[in-house]
Amino acid sequence: MRQRLSAETYIRGILTGDRATLSRAITVAESSLAEDRNLAAEILKNILPHTGKSIRIGITGVPGVGKSTFIEAFGNYLLALGKRIAVLAVDPSSKLSGGSILGDKTRMEQLSRNPNAYIRPSSTNLLLGGVARHTREAMLLCEAAGYDIILVETVGVGQSETLVKGMTDFFLLLMLAGAGDELQGIKKGIMEMVDAVAVNKADNGNEVAVANAVAEYRQALHYLPGNPSGIPVQVVACSAWKGTGMDAIWQLIAAYHANTTANGFLQYNRQSQQVDWLREQIRASLEDRFYANEAVRERMGAAEELVKSGQQLPETTAAELTDLFLTSGKISGKS
Repeated sequence: MRQRLSAETYIRGILTGDRATLSRAITVAESSLAEDRNLAAEILKNILPHTGKSIRIGITGVPGVGKSTFIEAFGNYLLALGKRIAVLAVDPSSKLSGGSILGDKTRMEQLSRNPNAYIRPSSTNLLLGGVARHTREAMLLCEAAGYDIILVETVGVGQSETLVKGMTDFFLLLMLAGAGDELQGIKKGIMEMVDAVAVNKADNGNEVAVANAVAEYRQALHYLPGNPSGIPVQVVACSAWKGTGMDAIWQLIAAYHANTTANGFLQYNRQSQQVDWLREQIRASLEDRFYANEAVRERMGAAEELVKSGQQLPETTAAELTDLFLTSGKISGKS
């Protein structure tokens, strides 16, 4: 078994930008073991003053849009500008096996070889929201390690993936052209959340279709509420394969960041995200304690059988189990 480092060793390694220590610290933050949770809390508490200076960018898109190809092209563009970037690539977990694909790192070969880029794939562990439960902690650790820009790639596009909006400064939606109805496959809720839309694959004779799609998206955005930041949503064309359009995307992100810093929205947004994180942690902590409760664990099997057989409603059973949890002081596992 690999020896657990001290909190001081982790903190020192992270603040000096040691990638191996950073990776091990993220693993600790993702762990469900009680001793690791305590260690992670101590690490995060001490690195917190060194966080918050990066630009946090969420990237989502329809299946097949080329998110990983885009991130490699965009990441290489940012590296050429002298930026240090971290990519938190979140893969779907299998409901059957609990396994995770974790293939993004192999798809970003050039980026993964650059010493100024750090790629961390992690499983969602079946969590709704499209991001791993501890993505926020990983983001803070990467910021403390000196990465200027954090890119968070979500599983896909849909209601369950919009949680990424709640942890980033800028939300980019990647779309395709030439698929019939240009708004097919996306939800109005996501369009209302984005700060920019990039229509990818403007190459190989697809340039006209992409230009038409850009015009259609711009028209569609007129019917949606204004961005809470007060900055209009931008729509641009790009080709991740050719690496074109990356400059335009970076310019609008940099301008957005500068404007939201000046008008106070960036600070307001991050403060709101912190409160949301608190509430999510409370819910997660209660759920963990509920399932670790000895009395609940003893009753759970029989309760599930009652629900499966149709003898009792899930709502009634859930209420009974919750009451049992609240009246029982017996907790096993982590508390």
